[in-house]
Amino acid sequence: MAEPGRPAGGGGAGGEGLGRSRGGFTSKLHLSADGRCRPLPLLVTPGQRADCPQFIAVLEKIRVPRIGPGRSRRNPDSLAADRAYSNGIVREYLRRRGIRHTIPEKADSRVARLHKGSHGGRPCGFDENRYKKRNTVQRAINRLKQSRAVATRYGERGCAFLSTATAASVAIRLRT
Repeated sequence: MAEPGRPAGGGGAGGEGLGRSRGGFTSKLHLSADGRCRPLPLLVTPGQRADCPQFIAVLEKIRVPRIGPGRSRRNPDSLAADRAYSNGIVREYLRRRGIRHTIPEKADSRVARLHKGSHGGRPCGFDENRYKKRNTVQRAINRLKQSRAVATRYGERGCAFLSTATAASVAIRLRT
């Protein structure tokens, strides 16, 4: 039986953002980026965890700074994500928060929708020009990896790794 707050079978490393894979212990940084390739929120999970369940947790941490006085906004103007995030839970969450999104529909979801006929619903809206800007997240990750401590995860503790990645993120924000 697992301790409260720790995943079963984690061997104590799950709380530190470490997960077992073929290559050994790995970690994953989940993040969102603004239009200028600057990381917004960061979240560390074990390496074998999927990206999609962390989507809502990352979006909950977003604070879009305003120009001038005022409190930061919680909703971005728009969002572009890849097919991994194309499921009903994510789309419903974005619709509820009023966030415009561009997420391509998976092929199997499209086939299932068409198979249902008129009960399958409308196809998802998809703007190709907005989707082309999805690479900002990959470019933000590449900027973070320019910091050697983030790329190789020297910090043994999960909080130390997260603080190193946050410091690299702040440095990126200050440079641009």
